[in-house]
Amino acid sequence: MNVRRAVTSARESFWFLPAVGGLVALALAEGLVTVDRQVIGGHAGTLFFLNALSASGGRSILSIIGTSMLTVAGTTFSITISVLATTSSTYGPRLVRNFMADRANQFVLAVFTSTFLYALVVLRSVHTEVDDNDSFVPLLAIHVAVLLAVLDVAVLVFFIHHIADSVQITTLQRRVQRELTTTVDLLYPDRDTATGRTPPAPAEPDGSVAIMSETGGYVQRVDFDALCAVAENSGAMIEVEAMPGSHLIRGDALAQIFIRAGSPSLAAKARIQIADCFLLGSARTPTQDVRFALQQLVEIAVRGLASGSNDPYTAVSALDLSAESLVPLYARPAPRDEIVGDDGRVLVVRRLPAASDLIGDVFGSVRTYGVDHPAVVEAALRLAVRLHAATPENHRRQRVAAEARALIDGYEATGLNPGALPELRRLASSAGAGAGAGPNP
Repeated sequence: MNVRRAVTSARESFWFLPAVGGLVALALAEGLVTVDRQVIGGHAGTLFFLNALSASGGRSILSIIGTSMLTVAGTTFSITISVLATTSSTYGPRLVRNFMADRANQFVLAVFTSTFLYALVVLRSVHTEVDDNDSFVPLLAIHVAVLLAVLDVAVLVFFIHHIADSVQITTLQRRVQRELTTTVDLLYPDRDTATGRTPPAPAEPDGSVAIMSETGGYVQRVDFDALCAVAENSGAMIEVEAMPGSHLIRGDALAQIFIRAGSPSLAAKARIQIADCFLLGSARTPTQDVRFALQQLVEIAVRGLASGSNDPYTAVSALDLSAESLVPLYARPAPRDEIVGDDGRVLVVRRLPAASDLIGDVFGSVRTYGVDHPAVVEAALRLAVRLHAATPENHRRQRVAAEARALIDGYEATGLNPGALPELRRLASSAGAGAGAGPNP
């Protein structure tokens, strides 16, 4: 998990790709200078693609390239951060993480900084006879620097287009929705491979040991495969106490390990391995935290309804997009909390949020912040209709009907725009809430 922690940190930071690009640039610069010195040397004039350059000319070219690239990188990203700050204050500060995790942004910064480092290293190799009685102009390396500068212009144009597109609310919503879909597919697969049989009742444990957290923070990821391996090897059963999204302080329980008869000392051996299966960080991430992934999309909708924004159509599009993730989730069977081994023995017990509780979060936010906007209520009821039609399970349908009924009752209580009520009642009835949605006109 320590390796995964480092990979996760690198994935969402601006330093990793620029650092790798900088090392590549340094190696390329030194390599091409060596080729210039050892291979090309005095034969440069015979190579048609290498124009002769004086030492002062080469220095000027490299100086211009290096200075301009660093200036462009600093100016471009400072403007970008300013725009992003405004966008995040409007639609949610947690969207900054999406900008930092964007590979395109990391790549652009890596290209600019790497070109600067390349030009700097090549520049130090340019000598004149006045310097040390041995003039040397690395023509090949300088020509490559010019090609890199041309490439950087193309990258700059791409970046301007990319950042202008990425700060649009529709793009932000789509990116968050894709994260939500990925998390749903990971935690709630279309077919639960463990539902084909009922595991035997767990043997009466001889005792249990709590695995405590050594640090504080949010649980960002739990390696369930590694936990299963530990449980398989130790003959114990592990119950996860801190699911992704939980906030812990030092001394809070991560998991309980239940010792089976005949192996009272195995928990001590597995303690470090189990603790290492939990990745903690300073903030929640949507990787395995489906509630947080959904919360980001709901937050965009809620902030669109704020008095400063007054943009209900942002909320409408967020609700429509949420259907692309929530409807498939609602149609799938609930995953079992127990993860069983090949022999049918329960290895790990976990507690995933119920699908009905997740849709309750969505409708609860709409009732709190958007009940006085007919377009938002209509979008929420459309979502309810889709959810009601997607699931064959009666208790899930009843939950959708109850949410739709509460929503239409809340809108009626506002007394706003009674002309929208017929359509809203029709949608509520289609979501199973006809009995409590008021009389049809």
